[in-house]
Amino acid sequence: MAREFGSVGVIGLGTMGSGIAEVLARSGIAVVAVEVDAEGIERGREHLNRSTQRAVDKEKIDAQGREALLGRITWTESLADLAGVDLVIEAVPENLELKSRIFAEVDEIVGAETIICSNTSSLSVTEIGVHTKRPGKVVGMHFFNPAPVQKLVEIVRTVVTEPAVIDEVVAFAEKLGKTPVVVGDRAGFIANALLFGYLNHAVTMYEQSYASREDLDAAMRYGCNYPMGPLQLLDLIGLDTAYEILESMYRQSRNRLHAPAPLLKQMITAGLCGRKTGRGFYSYDGPDSPNVVADAESAAAAIDTATARPIQSAGVVGTGTMATGIVEVLAKSGYPVVLRARSTEKAEAARAKVRKSLDKQVSKGKLEESAAEEIIGRITPAAEFSALSQVDIVIEAVAEELPIKQEVFAELDKVAKPGAILATTTSSLPVVECAAATSRPADVIGMHFFNPAPVMKLVEVVRTIATDSDVVATVHALSEKVRKHPVHCADRAGFITNALLFPYLNDAVNMLEAHYATADDIDTAMKVGCGLPMGPFELLDVVGLDVSLAIERTLYNEFREAGYSPAPLLEHLVTAGRLGRKTGNGFRAY
Repeated sequence: MAREFGSVGVIGLGTMGSGIAEVLARSGIAVVAVEVDAEGIERGREHLNRSTQRAVDKEKIDAQGREALLGRITWTESLADLAGVDLVIEAVPENLELKSRIFAEVDEIVGAETIICSNTSSLSVTEIGVHTKRPGKVVGMHFFNPAPVQKLVEIVRTVVTEPAVIDEVVAFAEKLGKTPVVVGDRAGFIANALLFGYLNHAVTMYEQSYASREDLDAAMRYGCNYPMGPLQLLDLIGLDTAYEILESMYRQSRNRLHAPAPLLKQMITAGLCGRKTGRGFYSYDGPDSPNVVADAESAAAAIDTATARPIQSAGVVGTGTMATGIVEVLAKSGYPVVLRARSTEKAEAARAKVRKSLDKQVSKGKLEESAAEEIIGRITPAAEFSALSQVDIVIEAVAEELPIKQEVFAELDKVAKPGAILATTTSSLPVVECAAATSRPADVIGMHFFNPAPVMKLVEVVRTIATDSDVVATVHALSEKVRKHPVHCADRAGFITNALLFPYLNDAVNMLEAHYATADDIDTAMKVGCGLPMGPFELLDVVGLDVSLAIERTLYNEFREAGYSPAPLLEHLVTAGRLGRKTGNGFRAY
């Protein structure tokens, strides 16, 4: 049986330490809360008072329960008062020297069997533990902020941590109502190691003026269903905190992708640390406020649609899931659509797929039968490119192979009327290569819908160096008219979403291949700790390992960044035919 921890010490009463103390006291555990001075104790006490009052206001606990909770906490400025506790959790600022000194002092005070934990999010637990005479009883216990709300706790074992200690701390975390995952002592553990590389990449994109802050954030919210965009999240975490974590990760990993983007240091120096200072990547209506206010950058990012060309009708080339989804989106929005396939039979079959989708919506009461008839009546199947001669925009949605797309664009160039826009739905290929197959590169643009197109709100609008401004304005306006959220970026491999998403997925595969953590624990860490809708391995199996590998190869070939090189394990699974859900085997068996 796991031992009982009746009393626990918490050292450091900032936001995280106070939150941990609240979690412990809520579970009926006596807490000895230690801060360096009376001012620190008062800050911690005030934080706990506010947090527990919010819990009362939301009827999560009653007033009596709140008083009992607060009564379990003893406040002190002396580490000596930890002498009788069963376990200690250190939650002071991320400074190795400070943590090491505290561990050395606590080691002399507490009993021989007392376990000492660090809440560090990125520092080496091994380096902290060697300053004690009990490194086997030193473990990382990384809570996530806000601790009373977030379920994930990363339990970090060092090479000398006793297995029984890990078992006891895991059982303890479960008793607190948390979801523990056990990891080795490596920079960033699971969640931060995967999260902060992604966040750093987003800062670099913004720093290079590749996309606006709003579009970077919207791309990940609408394209991946993330709860927050990367720059919004950095403002919440604090840019100074993010910088310290990245610096710590880089010192340990020497991975260039962990080296903090220079812009972070510049913003911190200027006092722009995020929500806590009232300004970071966004401006807020005051320090610690979540309310974003307009600033000069908001106006600069706006797209002027006054120059947009009129769009009365559209064409779609292709018969796959993406093509039929786009046809449905356009026809639902009132546009007559020509659906061009390689044969009349294929075109009719694609139209029938749209009809099936509409019938499903009718059966669920989401659409009237009469409306479905009107929508399907706007779709004209065709087998010849000449049927597209009078439409105002043609959207190509054929196979993700450049020669095939170039062949389609060459044919469209012959038949499309002057001023017609030619768009490609490619997710990773260079749009300019499609434009080069035509005599009208100024009219060619990327219009990347996400799958399934009728459901997903995002459209990436990809401008090449040759695309006219009025073409960009037209596709932006059209995206809004079909009730999608357009984001803008330049013609670079992966655009926004895939360029941010797939290096993160690749990092997860490398982590698994190194036997650092299991696929289940990595997925759990990212879902529970970061609020993502799916873990990386769940997502890879859904996307398809072959599709993922192709995108990662495209990214690597464009940027030649060592960190983007596809993980060998992914290459091997694809070679073995384990492609994910579609084959019944991928990272998991189905």
